[in-house]
Order: sequence, then C-alpha cells, then structure tokens
Amino acid sequence: MSESLRQRVEKIEELLSQLAKEAAKGTPIIVEGARDAETLRRLSVEGDLIEAKGSGRSLLDVLGEAKGRNTEEVIVFMDFDRRGREWTQRLTRGFERMGVKANLVFWRRLRGLVGGDLKDIEGLATYLETLRGKLEGHQIS
Repeated sequence: MSESLRQRVEKIEELLSQLAKEAAKGTPIIVEGARDAETLRRLSVEGDLIEAKGSGRSLLDVLGEAKGRNTEEVIVFMDFDRRGREWTQRLTRGFERMGVKANLVFWRRLRGLVGGDLKDIEGLATYLETLRGKLEGHQIS
C-alpha cells in the first residue's frame, strides 16, 4: 500500500510542478473561486489565476476575461463535484467557440489520481498533507 501511496503523491506533485510551469509561461488557469486560487498559490502554482465564481460572475464574464488575456490556451481547473464538472463542460464549449483551446489535461489527470477522495481544488493542499502524513507513518513502523 505504501508504495502505491508514494507513487500517487509523486504523481500529484509532478502534476502540480507541470501546472506551475504552464502558469509561469503565462497560461491562464480558470478556478472556481478565491479559495481554490489560494490553495494553488500555497502549492507554488503562481500566475494568472482567473476565479470563475466570484462576485456574481457569469459564464460570459469569465470567457470575456480570459479572452481579454489574448491567449490561445487556458487551463480549466474546476472542482470535481457535479457543478464543477458542469462548469468545466460549459467553459470548454465557450472557449472552443471563441477559438481558445481549453486544456483539461491537468484536471483529468488530477481527477484520476484522487478518485472520489477529493471534491474540490481548495482541499488539495490538505489532501496532499494527509497523504504525506500517511507515508511518514508507514516509514516509521
């Protein structure tokens, strides 16, 4: 168990490292809210984080803000619950209509790694700390 746990932690850390590299290149990352953006910053993902669900924003507001960045690609990194999945689909369709590539690779990979254990991005830092704690517990015994 500890080996598969170690591999999962390493894969999540590598995914976050790649996400940070994309953000550093200037690729905007669309997250649901301020807590999600704060969590990504805690995990060293800095850059252009666009909050989709803040202050009564509509889907069109988010699409327009991202389009205003004059970018060819955005990373959609919403929560994994039903509403997050719906927003992911709606944003993806909207960006495609505008000629902007909606990158879902990071979202899909993370969702595959966490399964049903994590429903939102804001819980990612705590989730990772918990997994690391379990790993340390296995190393001691």
